[in-house]
Amino acid sequence: MMRLVSLQDTPATPWRNGGGTTQELLVWPTGRDWQCRISVARIDRSGPFSAFAGVQRWFTVLQGSGVRLTLNPLPVVLTPDSEPLCFDGAAAPGCDLLAGPTLDLNLMAQVQAGNGHMVRAQSGVPWRSPAALRAVFTLDEASLFVQGGELQTLPAGTLAFDDGGARQAWLLGGQSRPLRAWWLSFTVHAP
Repeated sequence: MMRLVSLQDTPATPWRNGGGTTQELLVWPTGRDWQCRISVARIDRSGPFSAFAGVQRWFTVLQGSGVRLTLNPLPVVLTPDSEPLCFDGAAAPGCDLLAGPTLDLNLMAQVQAGNGHMVRAQSGVPWRSPAALRAVFTLDEASLFVQGGELQTLPAGTLAFDDGGARQAWLLGGQSRPLRAWWLSFTVHAP
C-alpha cells in the first residue's frame, strides 16, 4: 500500500552542533529498531558530518549551490546536478558549503540488515526494484503510476513509499524539465 509523507508537514529537528536541521520522512520498520532512514537535511554552516558506524549513507544535494565533502583521499564536490553519492557512515566527512545553505536528501541503511540505493528518477522511464522497501522523493509536483494501480498525484516535497515487497514497475511524470526526483530502495538481507 502506497503511503505519502509531506516535507511541509514534517517537523525540523535542530542538530546538536547547531549546523542545520533534519526532517525525518521515514524510519523503517520502527524508530527504535530502524534498518533504513530517509530524511531531508538543511545544512546552514560548514562542519563535519556525524559518524554512523555500521551504516551505509546515500547523499544528494536538492537545492543550494552545493557542498564539498572531504572523503579520503580526495574531496568530492556535489551540486544539485550531481548523482547521489554512497559512502561509509563511519567516515564522518568534513562538509564545506560552496555558497550558502543547502537542502539535501539522505538515505541511511544499517549494513547488517540490508543495502540501500538512491538514483535520480527520469520522467517517463519505468523503474523496477526487487527491494522490500521502495520509495520516490520529488521536489516538484509529479504523477506516479504503479503497475496495476491508479495514477497518483504527488505534491511538491513528497516522499511516496511502499514496503509491500511487490515488483511492479513505477513510472513518474511531471511538468518540470528536468524533474527533480529520486528513487530510493532498501533490500533486506536474506535470513
